Amino acid sequence: MLVAAEASGDALGAGLAQALRVRRPDIDFVGVGGPKMASEGIESPFDIAELSILGWLEGLRAYGRVKARVADTVALAVRERPDAVVLIDSWGFTIRVARALRGALPGVPLIKYVGPQVWASRPGRAKTLAGAVDHLLALYAFDAPWFEREGLPTTVVGSQALHVDMGGGDPTGFRAARDIAPDARLLLVLPGSRPSEVRLMTPVYEAAIKRLKAADAKLEVAVVVAGTVAEDVTARIAAWPFRAHVVTEADKYAAMKAATVALATSGTVSTELALAGAPMVIGYRFAPLSYAIMKPFFTGRYATLFNHAADEEIARELIQTDATPEKVAAEVGRLLSNPDARTAQSRRQTEALDYMGRSGADPSTLAAEAVLNVIAGTSGSNSLSAIGSAG
Repeated sequence: MLVAAEASGDALGAGLAQALRVRRPDIDFVGVGGPKMASEGIESPFDIAELSILGWLEGLRAYGRVKARVADTVALAVRERPDAVVLIDSWGFTIRVARALRGALPGVPLIKYVGPQVWASRPGRAKTLAGAVDHLLALYAFDAPWFEREGLPTTVVGSQALHVDMGGGDPTGFRAARDIAPDARLLLVLPGSRPSEVRLMTPVYEAAIKRLKAADAKLEVAVVVAGTVAEDVTARIAAWPFRAHVVTEADKYAAMKAATVALATSGTVSTELALAGAPMVIGYRFAPLSYAIMKPFFTGRYATLFNHAADEEIARELIQTDATPEKVAAEVGRLLSNPDARTAQSRRQTEALDYMGRSGADPSTLAAEAVLNVIAGTSGSNSLSAIGSAG
């Protein structure tokens, strides 16, 4: 059983299903997921878009809905009796599912795929997770010690975001298809994949781009619309007082390679942009009350993974009160006007990806092997051996 509650987890679940099927063609799947997992034959009992929640206040408002979906997920597990359950990312939802499954199906191995970012905030979650599941599939080597100290067997499988194939992305064709000159400066905007991110960040980006367009009327703008929020983002862009090219996920990598500079809401997309060689500025806002509640729990220096891996602010992060149109426009404008700064940042981003394990084996393959080992009862906590096999 594979359980994912948002778009990034849906992609991980689909990749894991494919890798498991290669090793065990007789395997059957049940679970919760989105369209990518559905394409692998995993029919979700509900639409996971309603679980795309971020922030304490938003979580409180959605508590009843989340509780109902946890019950639906557990009911599916009880009915299907899986040999193992893999809970993918989405801490708030999957930890509740894990606790409920402990009581409903006490003998079934529970595997968490992607641990909470305890290096950035709320380190106590490592102990909480260790008490709720049997094994962790971690994305990065710097994750493992936090959980192993709490006695949770951990396998480092690497991040699928580091293994994205950008080869099919054609930046020249992308520009030509949209009548964007080869030498035109192109700003690529990625407003996020959660409704709350789109609601909070899109107005900031619109106001920042107005300033940038006032300084350079020829600046081209393109906006990537994630499938989970495509209608909302497209409608917002249509109301902007300047032209912006709408980019679907099918053309996302071509757009990233074609971009002069990217402006992105913090998330996995920052790693993809770095792989594409796009220098970027990162923005993020929470709802004010949620941020006030959460701020004391933030312990990490950076929100962006490659910044954390390098222990320096390679890409400028504008979080909460710093995420203003004025500051966003200033940082993006600095990169747009300085080719040397763009080249230097792109190089440093690439170097940071190497720290994160870009040269490792395919994460879905390693994750599938770890899941089958857990089912067979041969799992261990030697994350170093997994890193070695990945190298």
